[in-house]
Amino acid sequence: MPQIDQLDAIFASQLFWLAVVFGIILVGIGYGMLPKILGTVEQRDARIADDLAAAERARVAADETEEAYRARINESRAEALKVTQAAKQESARETERRIAEADAANREKLDAAEARLRAAAEAAVADIEAVAAGAAREMVARLAGLAVSEKEAAQAVKATAHG
Repeated sequence: MPQIDQLDAIFASQLFWLAVVFGIILVGIGYGMLPKILGTVEQRDARIADDLAAAERARVAADETEEAYRARINESRAEALKVTQAAKQESARETERRIAEADAANREKLDAAEARLRAAAEAAVADIEAVAAGAAREMVARLAGLAVSEKEAAQAVKATAHG
């Protein structure tokens, strides 16, 4: 093979050109591509750091919003409890007022009924006394043959009935 026979003659030349091409590639990568790669990595790191900082700020804002929400909920619950208690108290007062009005109306009706009963009882007693006085007058006239006045008969019946 003739290529193997020429190896001694071209070996140094090939090593030289290998070193030159390798150097050009190394310089091209070092000055051309490496800064772009490092810039992209730095840009990515900066973006990740910014995203993490924004996420932390968002988390803090969300925590603050949640605390404010919970505070408003607690205030609303307290206010609702106050309104409920006030409504219960107002309802109780209104119920007590209605009960008092109903009691007063019932008391008036009861007093009127008692007055009617007393009047009826007094009228009945007066009628009974009048009938008893008339009957006593008639009995005395028939049995004893005496004439008794209505007034005397009424006094006698009252004295007997009331002790």
